[in-house]
Amino acid sequence: MATPVKRVTINDIREMKQNGEKIAMLTAYDYPTAKIVDSCNIPIILVGDSLGNVVLGYDSTIPVTMDDMIHHCKAVVRGAEHAFVVGDMPFMTYHISTEDAMRNAARFIQEAGVQAVKLEGGITVADKVKRLVDCGIPVMGHIGMTPQSVNQFGGNLVQGKTMAVAQRLVEDAKALEQAGAFTVVLECIPKRLAALITQNLSISTIGIGAGPDCDGQVLVINNLLGLTDFNPKLAKQYVNLKDIMSQAISAYRDEVKGGQFPTKENSFIIDSAVLEQVKAKLS
Repeated sequence: MATPVKRVTINDIREMKQNGEKIAMLTAYDYPTAKIVDSCNIPIILVGDSLGNVVLGYDSTIPVTMDDMIHHCKAVVRGAEHAFVVGDMPFMTYHISTEDAMRNAARFIQEAGVQAVKLEGGITVADKVKRLVDCGIPVMGHIGMTPQSVNQFGGNLVQGKTMAVAQRLVEDAKALEQAGAFTVVLECIPKRLAALITQNLSISTIGIGAGPDCDGQVLVINNLLGLTDFNPKLAKQYVNLKDIMSQAISAYRDEVKGGQFPTKENSFIIDSAVLEQVKAKLS
């Protein structure tokens, strides 16, 4: 009998913080990508509502629905046997009431099979985070440039450059820690402020555009693979799959038009006697 694959747990993530081991997190939105990411020993996979931008063609994360997220989370969970999978709760699915937050978070756990949910915000959502954690649902926090608040911020802008905002971010991080979040994403925060927050938390921080001193880092996999037209400063492109895919697709088109594909290696045969019988029926 095969040994069951051990899935990463929140205890493993806590130990990584305690041991000073950097945490690599990536997004994934479908089964084949999740399988590849999982095979590369990425401990945390985030099914981000960034799928609105990079998969569904929206210009922000705001139009993404619960059904969108559940659909994609299910696919990722089927593909990831080892990684700890986190589902991103969409815009206004946890803001209105604690009851809404609990109902929608339960869908992520029960229907989609993820191991945790992610909420954007600090002090304003701390009561909901605590209630979810009390009910047994692990929660990842997210502060700084929170994409669901893009209209409030007036764009995707770095947060924490002024004393007032920097102090609020420190308080937000502390509130999430006290509410029971097991980690917190710091997005588009000056690196020295992110380092200060990281040093003053017992839970891990995952940075994106927050410098190298966070406990871990996260990237949108489409940016990493070069599948987007725009690569923000906070991202790093490790390969240009867009060009590679374009070359392959163009080669396929040319071979179809020129008759080079398919060949006999791509085709199936029929017994000549059977074919003759079919021909006789047609005559």
